[in-house]
Amino acid sequence: MKGVSTQSDIREFLASRRAKITPQQAGLPAYGGNRRVPGLRREEVALLAGVSVDYYVRLERGHLAGASEEVLDSVANALQLDEAERAHLHDLARAAAKRPARRTKRPRGPLPDSALRVLNSMSDCPAFIRNGRLDVLATNPLGRALYSPLYADGSQRTVNIARFQFLDPAGRDYFPDWDESVNTTVSLLRTEAGRAPGDRELTGLIGELVTRSEEFRTAWAQHNVRLHYTGRKSFRHPAVGVITLDFDAMELPAQPGLTLTAYSAAPHTPDHDKLQLLATWAATAEEGARQ
Repeated sequence: MKGVSTQSDIREFLASRRAKITPQQAGLPAYGGNRRVPGLRREEVALLAGVSVDYYVRLERGHLAGASEEVLDSVANALQLDEAERAHLHDLARAAAKRPARRTKRPRGPLPDSALRVLNSMSDCPAFIRNGRLDVLATNPLGRALYSPLYADGSQRTVNIARFQFLDPAGRDYFPDWDESVNTTVSLLRTEAGRAPGDRELTGLIGELVTRSEEFRTAWAQHNVRLHYTGRKSFRHPAVGVITLDFDAMELPAQPGLTLTAYSAAPHTPDHDKLQLLATWAATAEEGARQ
């Protein structure tokens, strides 16, 4: 499994974004009836970015190492990249130039007690801390209850959301909005791969998923990236059925690369009732385990 910041990764990312923009969307006249590309031509991107055609072709072939921040921003504007895609382009350029990543070295070892206290103080909502590889490093009791299918074997090992989703037979049933969930998971891993191209554990995980899951392999080839701060997510839980919750994800400033995610439901809604039922189920299960 090659690293993600190779010339082929850069080429495929830029080509895939270029294919999504039509001349009309870019404000360009569409000359000729038979276009051989689904989106913009390279010369059209060069025109919009204010660079020569030869220079843009060189960039799209993977030679981002010498590109300035201004040139990268111009290309991002020409391709109408969103915030996540723009950041990913800069990450790929940093990796190509072997410059330091945007975030410092990922922490290893146990989580600080202060982070765990914050996590466990969130008693009314499921919450967990994960890293960029989507390893679940810690949960509060309600969070573990929500993610109970990931812990079905009863072990205390660190679970990985992506590995469960694509390699465990229970994954498809647990995520009812399957296509959206697949895109989210793969996009988050693709984003992290751009940020941390030297993370061997991440590279190993991606290699495993590409090898063992055709669905992951297909989604990975789309080169989608995203930032995951807030939204809604559905689960099909064995105890409460389908439950749809709002989530808010907060990076931990003192622990680069770690994210605390909390789920909630608006009061007086069916999903809030199911969340309360989940809390009762979790408490009953915990009491049973003690006896």
